[in-house]
Amino acid sequence: MALPLDDTVRIGITSRLATLAEIRETVALAEDLGLDSLWCGEHVAYTSPVLDPFVRLACTAALSERLTLGTCVYLVPLRPAAAIAKQVVSVDHLSGGRFVFGVGVGGEFPGEFDACGVPVNERGARLDEAIDVMRALWTGEPASFRGRFVQFEDVHMQPPPLAPGGPPIWCGARQEAALRRIGRKADGWVSYVVTPERYAAGLGVIEAAARDANRTIERFDSAHLLFVRIDDHRDRALDDATAILSRRYAMDFRRAAERYCALGHPDEVAATVNEFLRAGVRHVILDLLGDWDESRPQLQRFCEEVRPQLRIAGN
Repeated sequence: MALPLDDTVRIGITSRLATLAEIRETVALAEDLGLDSLWCGEHVAYTSPVLDPFVRLACTAALSERLTLGTCVYLVPLRPAAAIAKQVVSVDHLSGGRFVFGVGVGGEFPGEFDACGVPVNERGARLDEAIDVMRALWTGEPASFRGRFVQFEDVHMQPPPLAPGGPPIWCGARQEAALRRIGRKADGWVSYVVTPERYAAGLGVIEAAARDANRTIERFDSAHLLFVRIDDHRDRALDDATAILSRRYAMDFRRAAERYCALGHPDEVAATVNEFLRAGVRHVILDLLGDWDESRPQLQRFCEEVRPQLRIAGN
């Protein structure tokens, strides 16, 4: 079984969406540049301020009738699965069915697990179960569930999602156990800080896990969150990316920036993106490093100078 990947390259961006003015400007620019999607991440406690993603995306949905909207990614283990299911359906309805639920386990910041009363070593098991809980509640019929963390009888969550089965669930993953979860349960994979070679290998793990589970996948979405810093001088782009990501992750990020970012002249950035496309990525989510005033010209330059160079092998 080969994973059924799309034959189209789609481009999205992730943004802080920190104020209403920034949301309006980001949506207008994304629409003007013909982007496909807009994403935001989340944390309960982080190295910098971050707002709730469902609130931000609900505001965004009111300003665009075309863009796909998504979380990249939502830390499901920190909350009750039924409460998350309700929030997801709400954004699904308010966006007219344009929502993609990107999920992950987190763990880089153990303090937010402590604050939510969730043992950090249970995060994988909680995500596994939560996906099953949400899909049970999204049927539109009374549902019962008996799991390790959640038990309920005849709970009828209304309204159901707009599409049968609910919004697509894309899982963030790097380790084999998480990749195998995708093969068993998810509709897509959204990675970050992996190389193209590791991405291609990860698709193989997902495919094998789906086959082992006797699962038929009609469509599989393959996405990658890519840190980007465009500059005519690659060394300067690397210095800037290192400074920004080291602050964000509270660690020295220079070696990781060299390995995982798309840096430098637009031709160099295009070459990096094309490596991911050859590895199987079909939805590139840009994290344009810098504040909003820096990101706007970088995004315009990406669309004008990088996007025309992007090619899926064989197209």
